[in-house]
Amino acid sequence: MRLSPLPRIGGVVFAIVLCPQIAIAQAQGAEAYDVRDLYNTCATAPESPEYTTASYACLAFIGGAVQYHDAVSDRKHLKRLICYPQGATVTDGRDAFVAWGKKNLDNDERMGEIAVIGLVRALAEKYPCK
Repeated sequence: MRLSPLPRIGGVVFAIVLCPQIAIAQAQGAEAYDVRDLYNTCATAPESPEYTTASYACLAFIGGAVQYHDAVSDRKHLKRLICYPQGATVTDGRDAFVAWGKKNLDNDERMGEIAVIGLVRALAEKYPCK
């Protein structure tokens, strides 16, 4: 997935805005940031006052996860889990994750997994490796 400067800026927003919220929740005894949390962040409605922050946080999370996947699979010659086409964007990844999340909203097991697991499931379903 091509990372435009906007998602890179989102990484800064993610680190400043969302990471402290995750750390506080975990310090208070809450579970780890799960798929449902990521879905709620990524599916925030554009008319919501939280939309801008949520959108940047979502794109940054996806961009970071995909960059890590690409770096690990390329450098270590590991099997790729996600094989997106050239030209796919982080926004395409968000759309794929939100569609997958909407389809799995009633699946407490899937929605309760750590966020990156659900993200990879969603992207692998949208962009399978053959």
